[in-house]
Amino acid sequence: MTEPGAGRRRQNEVYSAGVYGHLPRVPVAARKLQRAAKKALNARAYSYVAGGAGDEVTQRANEAAFDRWAVVPRVLRDVSRRDTSVELFGRRLPAPLLLGPVGALELVHDEADLAVARAAASVGVPTVFSNQASVSMEECAAAMGDAPRWFQLYWSTSDELVESLVGRAEAAGCEALVVTLDTTMLGWRPRDLDLGHLPFALGKGIAQYTSDPVFRGLVEQRAASAGAREPQPRPTPAAVRALIGMAKAWPGSFRDNLRSPLPRAAVETFLGIYSRPSITWADLAWLRSRTRLPILLKGVLHPDDARRALDEGVDGVVVSTHGGRQVDRSISALDALPDVVAAIDERAPVLLDSGVRTGADVFTAVALGARAVLLGRPFAWGLALAGEEGVRQVISDVMGEFDLTLGLTGHTAVDQLSPEILRRVG
Repeated sequence: MTEPGAGRRRQNEVYSAGVYGHLPRVPVAARKLQRAAKKALNARAYSYVAGGAGDEVTQRANEAAFDRWAVVPRVLRDVSRRDTSVELFGRRLPAPLLLGPVGALELVHDEADLAVARAAASVGVPTVFSNQASVSMEECAAAMGDAPRWFQLYWSTSDELVESLVGRAEAAGCEALVVTLDTTMLGWRPRDLDLGHLPFALGKGIAQYTSDPVFRGLVEQRAASAGAREPQPRPTPAAVRALIGMAKAWPGSFRDNLRSPLPRAAVETFLGIYSRPSITWADLAWLRSRTRLPILLKGVLHPDDARRALDEGVDGVVVSTHGGRQVDRSISALDALPDVVAAIDERAPVLLDSGVRTGADVFTAVALGARAVLLGRPFAWGLALAGEEGVRQVISDVMGEFDLTLGLTGHTAVDQLSPEILRRVG
């Protein structure tokens, strides 16, 4: 990317619109953005997205870790032309930025993952389709053209289902698999527990499953078995409303008869096979044999695990605490990053997820060795406030600030960033 650069272009858009009294649809400042989204969402939706594990110490640590680093800007360098692009698995990206997987987005906006997919495609930033999406990967891919997309994989107790999801991801044009390892069990999340709210138990965030032929077969088996054992009561109006979105991905018999045991069976089947705590390193060879896509392991925080990952043949790692949602009092992702980068020793890309809110955060993470970062909650807040346009604005704001931070610190390309340009201040 060259002059005027993403930062000045974004500023020009905002200030030009401001002349005519038009303000940004969503707040530009990260904290203000979250506060506005909180006002727009109901308590269950906001708590699900905002919440973390336990006392949320890890979540706070993820953000605080960025405050312990500062850059010392350099001056009198020609920064009029800047290139914010990076290459990742053969694809040139406009910035070291991807949209991370966020589940159950129908809680936030009716268009959910589809709005996110369209927004990401419009600016060329890859999105990682969530395994817990509210819209199937095929529908999202169809709206993206040839824009880049990846797929997040939760390893369920059914290897046949895992293989089906992987095959569908390949067919949908996904360019990498992100295997999430830190959610073999659901973390202790007090905000959701206090509200008694698990979206998946209401049929929300399971569209990748209800659109899958293997999963549908498992559900129909369960429903047939349940129907043979006992008569099925009519679902309550609340249950019907919760499951209507799920029905869209199902064959006609399910769509046309919500009184059948299928809705309940779908939820029960999902809850029974959602994740497999017994997954080990030995399982990676099985996955490797079943896909040609690059495989990244998400949730790596220890350098020994990073080394082992590459020894087992994976193609990259994502340093992540799952946004602080799984283990409270965990090391922060940014604090773990340098040791993981050193362990990988440039043999594969290292990405960072958790705690990233701004373009300056992206700058810091890349300087500490991340090839790219995954953005999570901020784009969900933008979605809550303005749908597709809100997501697009959040992406543009983060990319714009990254571009300006690059130039204002005396740099013109991403590969000029290194730990040497930072100072530890806390």
